Amino acid sequence: MSEELKDNISEEGMHAVTPITGLYENWFLDYASYVILDRAVPHIHDGLKPVQRRIMHSLKEMDDGRFNKAANVIGNTMKYHPHGDASIGDAMVQIGQKDLLIDCQGNWGDPVTGDSAAAPRYIEARLSKFANEVVFNPDTTEWQLSYDGRNNEPITLPVKFPLLLAQGAEGIAVGLATKVMPHNFIELLDASIEALKGNRPNILPDFFTGGMADFSAYNEGMRGGKIRVRAKITERDKKTLVITEVPFSTTTGSVIDSILSANEKGKIKIKKIEDNTAKNVEIVVHLAPGISPDVTIDALYAFTACEVSISPNTCIIKDDKPHFMSVNDILIENSKFTRALLKKELEIRLHELQEKIFFSSLLKIFIQEGMYKNAEYENAGSFEHVVDVLNLLFDPFKESLYREIRPEDFKRLIDKPMSSITRFDVKKADEQMKALEDDIKVVKNHLRHLTEYAIAWFEKLRDKYGKGRERKTEIRLFDKVEAAKVALANVKLYMNPVDGFIGTGLKKDQFVADCSDLDEIIVFREDGKCIITKVADKTFVGKGILHAQVFKKNDERTVYNMIYRDGASGVSYVKRFSILGVTRDKEYDLTKGAKGSKTLYFTANPNGEAEVINVQLKPHSKLRKLQFDLDFAEIAIKGRASQGNIVSKYPLKKILLKSKGVSTLSGRKIWYDDLLKRLNVDARGQYLGEFDGDDKILLVHKDGWYELSSFDLSNHFDDGLVLIRKFDPEEVFAVVHYDGKAKNYFIKRFTFESLAIGKKVSVISEEAGSRMLYITSNPAAALEIDVLKGKTQLPETLTAAVGEMIDVKGMKATGNRVSTHDVQKITLHEPELVDNADPVEEPGPDVADEQNEPGETEAEAPVAEQTEKPAADARPLEKPAQETKEDPAPSKPAKKIDFEITNKDDIDMDDKGQLGLF
Repeated sequence: MSEELKDNISEEGMHAVTPITGLYENWFLDYASYVILDRAVPHIHDGLKPVQRRIMHSLKEMDDGRFNKAANVIGNTMKYHPHGDASIGDAMVQIGQKDLLIDCQGNWGDPVTGDSAAAPRYIEARLSKFANEVVFNPDTTEWQLSYDGRNNEPITLPVKFPLLLAQGAEGIAVGLATKVMPHNFIELLDASIEALKGNRPNILPDFFTGGMADFSAYNEGMRGGKIRVRAKITERDKKTLVITEVPFSTTTGSVIDSILSANEKGKIKIKKIEDNTAKNVEIVVHLAPGISPDVTIDALYAFTACEVSISPNTCIIKDDKPHFMSVNDILIENSKFTRALLKKELEIRLHELQEKIFFSSLLKIFIQEGMYKNAEYENAGSFEHVVDVLNLLFDPFKESLYREIRPEDFKRLIDKPMSSITRFDVKKADEQMKALEDDIKVVKNHLRHLTEYAIAWFEKLRDKYGKGRERKTEIRLFDKVEAAKVALANVKLYMNPVDGFIGTGLKKDQFVADCSDLDEIIVFREDGKCIITKVADKTFVGKGILHAQVFKKNDERTVYNMIYRDGASGVSYVKRFSILGVTRDKEYDLTKGAKGSKTLYFTANPNGEAEVINVQLKPHSKLRKLQFDLDFAEIAIKGRASQGNIVSKYPLKKILLKSKGVSTLSGRKIWYDDLLKRLNVDARGQYLGEFDGDDKILLVHKDGWYELSSFDLSNHFDDGLVLIRKFDPEEVFAVVHYDGKAKNYFIKRFTFESLAIGKKVSVISEEAGSRMLYITSNPAAALEIDVLKGKTQLPETLTAAVGEMIDVKGMKATGNRVSTHDVQKITLHEPELVDNADPVEEPGPDVADEQNEPGETEAEAPVAEQTEKPAADARPLEKPAQETKEDPAPSKPAKKIDFEITNKDDIDMDDKGQLGLF
């Protein structure tokens, strides 16, 4: 720059220069604010993003009751939304697929299968009745100019419903994102009513794809929360699984792809998969021979999109700023906003009614008093003179009017044609004003009781639009599926005992077991040490391997029998122990730790077997007996670090197996968790009993069939179970059922037959309309039967003990009729039994006597080897054939269940008067 040019630039001009960095900072902030407020984040009041709001406004603007081409709606919306037709079309399809605000015609796609909608020129739309009633009101809408200033558009729509929570929302802005879960229509209305009553609601999401969801960590939809959603998988038979509902945020295509990918990686093993999805989801998974369906279900949840984790992030626009709020707080805000809108509508309505009465009164006085004939009024030369004359004429009547008369009111009077004045009917006018006064009283009463009026509004919406909008997603608690436990054993494990290597790549060495690449391996060595390591291609674990196997964490059933020689004293010790948990890749010494210690005898027993061995000693001058038998059953099971009992102070020559052992452990105590629908050994839920060997579990379904199951903890159980307990072939049950063919109610008593595991057999008639009402094994149960007797149909109540109504017969017998009269009502009395208390476990011999090794983390430390005391309220499950509340405590009165019976000749399964609990 020349010196002359520098001189020409004033000091003031130099200060006006803005650095480029400042420009970028301002532009970025402006852009970020624009994206947050005008593109990606929904408003708390109407639950809509700007593009959605403009689409709804356009639909209302074009609404004539008929369908409009989606392309036309998109074109009209472009007057308000300056971002092209593609974004408008996508947003419109998303609104239409939620089946709430828009009635759709044509192929609008399917979010469940992932199929896209047809082109906008082929599909049509119009506003739904719900949208017309709830979303729009021009009198309560705040307006602004559109982007080009040619049209008015709403700032927000006056939505009188928690629309944001019903539809959900998802968007990515600059520096923040939003992810609001959809909730159930009916539950939102019920929760809004509770919010208006002053109770804090607690709503949970409901997904249109159905499935099952665990909301225990939902955190009211705020940041940091998490939802686990699972597909609904049923077992058609032992070789076939059927997926009938997929998780939210997935499609049938993505679920199938994930299953095929898991199969290719060897996580699961299937023969083929079929997609039979049409109106309803149906993905059929055919299992490979020898594969457990229960384990495969867990593997599908662990390795495929059959289970997904969703992290909500409820961000909304409030007061022109983004806010992070809980869904419950949003619902409270929406409920209050709805009440405020209803108040505004009532106030507008009141003003309209008052104006109608005001003008009707004005007109009546004007005509009845003959003011229109007044000479001065007729000769008035200007409007100002007319106003002055009419003010004088109306002066005596002004006190009876609700407001003062304005010139525009006089203008309306003088504009009235003379024909209407001459035909004015005073009586009819009085009747109309009386009706208006009644309407005003009603409106004022609503304003005085505004909360009750708002509650009635929500109730009306629920009754009018709630049908068919029941909850689709089942609320469940999920147990954590450990991938290592359900991973398919798709690789083979080998070891080289001499050189001390173990791995899947040593195919020329000794075979150990089939395992998965997620498993851990436990290795025992001759020097009395053990180590647990991850499955790998080749790992050095130390020379002199005695035993290697797949390690099962927290396995209390596997017991190790061991004899070792102490390197310092030469004394031999015997010990029995379990290993529940250790730090991976850390060596643990099973001896006293002296140098030169050596394992002399070792066996691993998966069910706590205790063998008898013959111990032979080397000759010694002090020894009279050179051999003796040792029974491991006499050795207490202790912890891994225990020293053990002395076998002999003298050197051992040989140890021989004399006889194989049998299990020394008691049966497994099993509980059933009704929330998780799974068995457990952790004293959660209903205590089923102590299981061992070939013991089975009896399962009775509400549809009247039963089956027997093993007590494997990996088993899955049907949601329709009404009875689950340890199978006892001698236990007598009573069933009250309705026979669809005989059109009558029967009772029978029988014992369940022993079946092959998995086979289902019905205990009631298989005729259409047949159903099971009650099942009980309570010997003190009694029926109270209300009947109509004789031709006069006199009501009478009969009572009889179940055990006296019929003898024990075969399982296939129909039984005896409950009554020969017209049965109207049956009540089952079932006194509580006090002998069903859970056992209280005493600490067994396998209680650990060791502490965590130094350096072990809490997660890696051995699990405390002790048994929890069973829950005090746990007892065998026995309840009527429907999902009921938890069993009452023994101190509560006897269970009493009532049901009404409609005409027994015309009973439907969905009939409100149907018998029992089904």
